[in-house]
Amino acid sequence: MGRTRKTVWRWRIVALLLLAAIVAGGYGWWRAIGWQPARAEYPMQGVLVGARDGAVDFNALRATGADFVYLEASAGAKGRDELFGRNLATVADAQLPHGVVHAFDPCLPAERQAANFVTIVPRDAQMLPPAIALDKLASECADPIVEAGLESELTTFINQVEGHVGQPVVLKIGPAFEADHGIAARMERNLWLNRDFLEPDYAGRPWTLWTATTHLKGEGADGPLRWVVVQP
Repeated sequence: MGRTRKTVWRWRIVALLLLAAIVAGGYGWWRAIGWQPARAEYPMQGVLVGARDGAVDFNALRATGADFVYLEASAGAKGRDELFGRNLATVADAQLPHGVVHAFDPCLPAERQAANFVTIVPRDAQMLPPAIALDKLASECADPIVEAGLESELTTFINQVEGHVGQPVVLKIGPAFEADHGIAARMERNLWLNRDFLEPDYAGRPWTLWTATTHLKGEGADGPLRWVVVQP
């Protein structure tokens, strides 16, 4: 009888611990989807938008607190965000400052990628500086010549994009890319870094833009928002 009673109590304790873990996890997730960096620390805040976000309501994003928007535009030599045209038109109608992002592919020649970018992205002096997303590693190309020539190809791409838009680009560098290639220290451009909830420091120098959370649930999109802040 005593052994049975001990077993019952043991299972009750286990159940209580499991319940506490579920409640704590639920509370943590609730906090995560509602968290934004404090406006007192980062007065300018915005959002990164692409096809993965579906049909976005930019007026609703403004109500959520977006002061600006970056639109995913092009990728590699042929890629184009399927909602870029729609997003570009509607973000302009919402009168939100906006810029574009190109996902750079180190496996492809810079000239072909630049041709893709200038075909898709119009010249517009009112747009924010374009961002180049650097996430794919040169080691994924399985070609040591490509890996050795990464910086040269990236410089060529940057020069052609800057010639098209008439202003310096922003380097949106992922942590793995920076760890492999150390681009931040060798290219004097403003940086856009990524890390949920904690200010990133992996570039070794100050950032200009920070994707502070990829979990924010707000008005204007069905899924979580990629929320971006500007260094004050």
